[in-house]
Amino acid sequence: MRNPLVLWLVLGLVVLAEWYGYQAARTLAQHLSPGARRGVSIGYWVLTGVVWWLAIWAGVTRQAGHTVLKSYLMSLPLLLLAGKLVMLLPLLLEDLTRLMRSFSAPRAADGTSAAIPRSEFIAKLALGLGAIPFFGLLWGMAKGATDYTVRRVTLKFPNLPAGFDGFKVLQISDLHTGSFNSTEPLERAVAMINRQGADLILMTGDLVNNRAEEVEPHIPALSKIKSDLPIFSSLGNHDYGDYVAEFRDDRALWRQNLERLMQNHAKMGWTLLNDTTHFIERGGDKIAILGIQNSSSHLNFHTYGNLPKAHAASADAPFKILLSHDPSYWESHILNYPDIDLTLSGHTHGMQFGLNLPFLKWSPVQYAYKQWAGLYEKGRQKLYVNVGLGFLGYPGRVGFLPEITVFELRRA
Repeated sequence: MRNPLVLWLVLGLVVLAEWYGYQAARTLAQHLSPGARRGVSIGYWVLTGVVWWLAIWAGVTRQAGHTVLKSYLMSLPLLLLAGKLVMLLPLLLEDLTRLMRSFSAPRAADGTSAAIPRSEFIAKLALGLGAIPFFGLLWGMAKGATDYTVRRVTLKFPNLPAGFDGFKVLQISDLHTGSFNSTEPLERAVAMINRQGADLILMTGDLVNNRAEEVEPHIPALSKIKSDLPIFSSLGNHDYGDYVAEFRDDRALWRQNLERLMQNHAKMGWTLLNDTTHFIERGGDKIAILGIQNSSSHLNFHTYGNLPKAHAASADAPFKILLSHDPSYWESHILNYPDIDLTLSGHTHGMQFGLNLPFLKWSPVQYAYKQWAGLYEKGRQKLYVNVGLGFLGYPGRVGFLPEITVFELRRA
């Protein structure tokens, strides 16, 4: 975090959550023997210390191997903190109530106010509430991370060529193959993709976490995706290896990694669209598929793409689909090209956590990205943000499950 004030606020919230978690444990242990109460107190802080130490160790050494295991270790504080932050609210409200009651409490003989004990009921209630996010995030790790979901979306365009009316486009994004500890999940995802019978398959970036070799165990599975038309792909921010220290220090290694990644796309039979355009013909009509390298309006991410170059190559195609990994680029740049009808992005993952209900969609990522999940429209232009097939950091998903999107294009 670059803002010191935000950092201090976050640290303060963590300390407050840990302290109130400890207070709840003490309250629930008040009927035990003195020795048992001491054991609960010591055990609480020992467990907390071990969890944080393991997470910090995993974060510091994550580039040295065993990245999947370390992602789980780094998630342990997240599970516990999520529960403790939910516990914080009822306990904090109770303390405010106790504080106000203390001013009107009867005085003891020596003039001091009688102590008002913490309610055991409130402590149990807080613990019960805290268990909801804890077990929710635990479920997200055990099941949600690979609970693949097919989302079907019908899109209508007045200028869609007649030959493409009913054309089915399938999008996947953010596979993050380095996060998987076996090939089985993606083999299952490929089987689901093939069952959709899509006319065109597109992948919008982040094939790996950091290194090109992460995808190589999965090449046999991903190369089995069936399509009569070429499978087009684009690059995301993680595909460049910018987060690996040795690549930042040695640009020759950086280029070798990127070249190896591009070769891996080719080995799977995927066609990378790096600031280029490809035309598809059907029934005497044609549409253009444009793809740009990762481009972002957020200062935290590099922009490698050349949208003017890709757009110029699309010429006068009557209908255009653009692959652009980062959705922040849509409002800042892509909308300046009114003939780009549909932009497909990924990148946000829906933060892999939130509420995804028909009447309510919420995730913390919405405070960083205006367009972060699903369909957005401005005039006749549309953007769809796929929440991703893989996962990164937190090795799970809650609310925003891994997504395979199937679009049916229709003439308005």
